[in-house]
Amino acid sequence: MKFVTRENVKVDRVACPWLITRFVDPAAEFLFVPASDVTAVATREGAVAFDVPGVELGHHGALCSFDAVVAKFGVTAPGMDRMARIVRGADTEARGLEPESFGLEAMAEGFRSVAATDQERLRLEFPMYDALYAWCKARAATSGAA
Repeated sequence: MKFVTRENVKVDRVACPWLITRFVDPAAEFLFVPASDVTAVATREGAVAFDVPGVELGHHGALCSFDAVVAKFGVTAPGMDRMARIVRGADTEARGLEPESFGLEAMAEGFRSVAATDQERLRLEFPMYDALYAWCKARAATSGAA
């Protein structure tokens, strides 16, 4: 599958590609373009637009694009509920929904300073998301919660 979103990624536009490659399509391709070009590129490339206004895989009410991807693809992995709350708390007006949300937002902002391109940000940040998810999964196993 091919996906397209706005360039200059931060929280949701890294978290969604991580989620998609880890739980939906390991071979997914991600395109990052100016916001004004997302719709045209999606049409031309046959790509799914995400994290832009008015699309299925976008923000809806208090939920962020990560929540939309979880719902659309039925991701029910252990710990994913907590992971989604952490991402939502770092990417929406619900700042600090989970205490870890503040750290995720800070890390995402830091990666914007050390990585020159969006693809490099994905490469550098995916291990961070792997580690965060491992923590969420372990917490779910010990608490019995998702």
